[in-house]
Amino acid sequence: MTIDELQREALQLDPSARASLSGELLASLDDLSAAEVEQLSLEEAVRRDEEMASGKVKPIPMDEVFAKLRAGRT
Repeated sequence: MTIDELQREALQLDPSARASLSGELLASLDDLSAAEVEQLSLEEAVRRDEEMASGKVKPIPMDEVFAKLRAGRT
């Protein structure tokens, strides 16, 4: 199973199950060193930048994001 497939499956879980899973995943990172966390963060930033540059994802303007948050929508 690929990461994308796993992500699609996880996003189909109910909110409580997703929250529990995300907590477990985050807790599993506690054993990493600061250097490892920094490297993973850098890799994620590069991945997201590549997705934006390729057009795979579309940015959402900040004012739109904040308007949705104020309205209680995500």
